[in-house]
Amino acid sequence: MFRTFSILAGLVGVAAILSAQAIDPDTFKVSYFSNNQEADQNTVRVTNVGTSGGNICADIYVFDPNQELSECCSCLVTPDGLIELSVHFDLTFNPLTGVVPDTGAIKIVSAATSGGACSAPTSPKAAAGIRAWATHLQNDGSLTETEFLDSGLSAAELGRLAAQCKAIQLVGSGKGVCTCNTENVG
Repeated sequence: MFRTFSILAGLVGVAAILSAQAIDPDTFKVSYFSNNQEADQNTVRVTNVGTSGGNICADIYVFDPNQELSECCSCLVTPDGLIELSVHFDLTFNPLTGVVPDTGAIKIVSAATSGGACSAPTSPKAAAGIRAWATHLQNDGSLTETEFLDSGLSAAELGRLAAQCKAIQLVGSGKGVCTCNTENVG
């Protein structure tokens, strides 16, 4: 009897530890872009599922194929709202280096607003609620759409993204800042 209780208590303890380490799936999203020279084919759509109970910021970090941060910005997304961003015109048109990348990675952190607004994503505070999808122009000319993948957001990764974006803000003279297509904010 004592052995059964001990095993049961151990299993409950392990389950509690694992659930405490679970990462909210609506906090950190990762995807890619390719064939970006075809101006308006690749898009990113972001919605706020309402988990946080209010507006949130989609802090967007765009990396070139050399894994260097090319652009960053923060877009306000209202509960149940949807924004649609052009990879070419909104997310890669103003790169820090002046070279628009043809391929790369996009990371989105779901972050709390500051005073009801979104500022540069240089000190984000993660707040669940973002879901995102991307369309991809394939080499054969077909267009596919995939959901951004959930990824584990560590304090180290959040700090690294924020520091890289802050460096762009400090030295970029306006370069390296992506834009939010406010015409589609809802």
